[in-house]
Amino acid sequence: MVQIKPFRAIRPNSYDVDRVASLPYDVVNVPEAKELASKNPKSFLRIDRAEVDLSDDVPVDDDQVYEKAKENYHNFLNKGWLVKEEEPAYYLYRLTRNGRAQYGIVMAISVDDYLTKKIKVHEKTRPDKEVDRIRHNDALDANTSPIFLTFRDHEELSRSLLEYKDKKMGIYCFESFYNVEHYIWRIDDHELVEKITNTFANDIENLYIADGHHRMEAAAKITKQRREEFPDEPADSELNYFLGIAFPTSQLEILPYNRLVKGKLTADNWKQIEEYFTIGALKEEIYQPTTQGTFGMYVDNQWYKLTIKEEKLPKNYVDTLDASLLQNYFFEPIFGITDPKTDQRLDFIGGIHGTESLMNMANDREDTIAFSLYPTSMEQLLSVSDLGEQMPPKSTWFEPKLLSGLFMHDLETEKHKK
Repeated sequence: MVQIKPFRAIRPNSYDVDRVASLPYDVVNVPEAKELASKNPKSFLRIDRAEVDLSDDVPVDDDQVYEKAKENYHNFLNKGWLVKEEEPAYYLYRLTRNGRAQYGIVMAISVDDYLTKKIKVHEKTRPDKEVDRIRHNDALDANTSPIFLTFRDHEELSRSLLEYKDKKMGIYCFESFYNVEHYIWRIDDHELVEKITNTFANDIENLYIADGHHRMEAAAKITKQRREEFPDEPADSELNYFLGIAFPTSQLEILPYNRLVKGKLTADNWKQIEEYFTIGALKEEIYQPTTQGTFGMYVDNQWYKLTIKEEKLPKNYVDTLDASLLQNYFFEPIFGITDPKTDQRLDFIGGIHGTESLMNMANDREDTIAFSLYPTSMEQLLSVSDLGEQMPPKSTWFEPKLLSGLFMHDLETEKHKK
């Protein structure tokens, strides 16, 4: 079972929330972040990606970046753009996109639950990405971006949360990137707070990371560091907790995570493809698969449907995932791509951009093939996590994205240094 608690959030004031809230730091590159921040002095990107306020010749991992992040963070606090709550609370966070709503609980979660594998993962992390968030959280003495988590549905808890929001005014309501509505309620009712805490302690066996593996690993390492610095802090100290937002599994939506690969197909390559896939030329102008085990391939202005041959399906569960099939039966044997994380010939395009956009990208690039995939299911994600395995890189694109800047979790150890 999982140990959570309410916390004293650092969050925007109600007047500035739509200006402060930003896309997550890891879904925009530096030029995109600088463009967004240039139009908005209150953008949280000035804290989450402080290089936007530095010259282009400053490396993204330079000490100046983290010093600037801390400076901007304190400026936001001093100006009242960010405010720390007086009392701890949970928050109910509703995101609505295309008429589809999902309700998450914003909470502080025990780092020990991650260390003891009650919080399950499906992705390997890269040390360089961990180091960036470790240095960032260390400089600010806070978790600045939430971990996006999911848990198997709990009907009674969901019903209680919906009843609460129907009789309570929200603290934020605004629309932001990709026409997503963000609505947030503060949960400070003692009875409901206790119910949430006890439900997770008694009924929720595991949390699963949907997105934010690097942030999670960084949070765990910051806790380890802080425990060594402050060994006498009690178990319920904020340094032993991290910031998370957890949603019931049934409410989440995973979009396709499509691919672009630079390369040309020879006659021999087509024969190689036919060893594993049934190939059919399509009349459709745009093709997005509707079942697992099928792929759209756009090459030389023509769409093809690739269907994995049943006798070629592997026995290992992870290898049966569509992203694995495409990697193991196409990218590696045809183009020699052995590491999809680092090979510059391979590009990953989130489903929010749509298949038409994917096709246009292929048209705009020389010798480039587009692949449209069927989205990974939530059950596949949970199964891989329960097996203690990892999914292939870029298997899941969750939409809508959690915005950054709506909540920060203060580790509250800076006070000991003064």
